[in-house]
Formats: sequence, C-alpha cells, structure tokens
Amino acid sequence: MSASFFIGARCRPYNDDYMQCKTESYGRGELDCMKEGRKVTRCAASVLDDINKNCLEEFRLHYNCLENNNHQLWQCRRAERLMNRCVFQKIGLEKHIPDTPKGQTPVHLRDKQIYADHPNVLRSWEKDVGIRKDGSPA
Repeated sequence: MSASFFIGARCRPYNDDYMQCKTESYGRGELDCMKEGRKVTRCAASVLDDINKNCLEEFRLHYNCLENNNHQLWQCRRAERLMNRCVFQKIGLEKHIPDTPKGQTPVHLRDKQIYADHPNVLRSWEKDVGIRKDGSPA
C-alpha cells in the first residue's frame, strides 16, 4: 500500500496495455496476456527496487506505521509525507490520486485531516435514530 501510487505512476502504460488485452481476450486474458502481465510485474518490481535502494528508511517508517495502526491512512500522514518527499526527490515519482477534483487539495496534502472514527459522524448508509454509535442517547 505504501508504494501503490508510485507503482501506478510509473507503470500505468503497462497496466493499461494489460487491461486492454484482457478486455479484448473475452475470458482468456490470463493465457493470452501473459507477455503484458510480465511487463506489469517487472515494472512494479523495479519501482519497489528503486524505493528500497533510495528511500528504504522512509518506506519502512510508513509501512510499519500502517501495520501498527490497522492500515488507517490518516494515522500515518507524517510518515507518508516523508516517504513522498524522498521518492520525489530521489526517484522523480510523485503521488497523484486519480479523479481528485480540480482546485481541491488532495487528502494526503491537507494540513488538517478529517478523522473517520469520530463517534458523532453518521455515514451515508446510517440512519439517525437519536443514538450514538457507543449506545448513549444523542
């Protein structure tokens, strides 16, 4: 998860070729698209090799933070920023979240985070029945 956006940034053309091949293979993509699949795998492995060679300390810091915080991304923004900076400066890859609306700050760059586990926030599928998540009356 720590390297996924960087893999996506560098390997997008290979991923697109593989997905196009699978779409055009009508159910035989695993067999017909092995060449494209190997390119995706090689590209992803090269990104991980570059990160391990150039930013291993920052990568481990972010990875361990995610492991210790149940993969809640918002808990690890500081470690993520350190890793993003290192990868950009040393490898030239930048984290970009697809479909981020123009003019809106991407979530990983926001100064003030909105935390997901706030007990008074209802999710879109929850109905307000006057009782908080912990069972106490609202």
